[in-house]
Amino acid sequence: MADAPPPRIDSADVPIVDCHAHIFLRDMPVSSAAWTSIDYGFTADDFIATMDRHGVHFGVVSAFSISGYYNDYMLAELRRHKRLRGTVIVAPDADPYALARMRDDGVVGIRLQLARATRLPDLRDDAHRLLLRRVRDLGWHVHVAIEGPLLRQVLEPLNEAGVDIVIDHFGHPDPADPLRCDGFAAMVESVDLGRTWVKMSGGFRLLGTSAWQTQDGGDGNVVAAQVSPELLRRVGTDRLLWGSDCPFVGYEGRITYQYALDRFREWVPDPDTRARISRTALKFYFS
Repeated sequence: MADAPPPRIDSADVPIVDCHAHIFLRDMPVSSAAWTSIDYGFTADDFIATMDRHGVHFGVVSAFSISGYYNDYMLAELRRHKRLRGTVIVAPDADPYALARMRDDGVVGIRLQLARATRLPDLRDDAHRLLLRRVRDLGWHVHVAIEGPLLRQVLEPLNEAGVDIVIDHFGHPDPADPLRCDGFAAMVESVDLGRTWVKMSGGFRLLGTSAWQTQDGGDGNVVAAQVSPELLRRVGTDRLLWGSDCPFVGYEGRITYQYALDRFREWVPDPDTRARISRTALKFYFS
């Protein structure tokens, strides 16, 4: 589905920051644990052009899980484009000097890509405790992507480590009972501890991590629409972020950037509330 020309809207009603997107080249290396494969590229220039067409000023690039530890392309683009920040996927024993250089390049956190994982890492082992301390020292956050039923056992050691946390895609709550599942409860409890933010992103993914495989997998935005009012009430605008998740890997041709913007306006109908969420993103990623 091609992106139609965006409607004329007041620039004050457009998110300032897109907090979740991916950039990649067609021929980037693919991890043995990759959940899908791609046959196209979506470059930093493509992302910036997409934001420009819709009036979004800044972007945050999430590490591309399909390529594992290959952060090289993103790092080069962060150095070129000061409108962008990024998160990286690194080994627990990543060199501290390399991490400091990444910070200088525009990296603001590490991504724990644990969705679809067959085994979770021990975040309390020596290697991870050391990595998390380095994340704290750098002023970074830990960007968590995992299914809701497993969220609590990841958030507990992260909170013990005292790192800032950003939870992906509404925390992937149980679509059968999103507001009363343990994942949603664990997410709200973590926010209450004072170091956690939640991304309102990828609503179309909320029917499960394998729903993308079928054209008629349903619309996960139904779940996002259920969860959003409760997030606004219990989490608040100073702990919420918005992201498009472009270029919608796995959902190519079904989701557009305009669709993502329209869903944000549905989840958060009041423009002043959306503006406060935008200011939260600007402060969190670019201050």
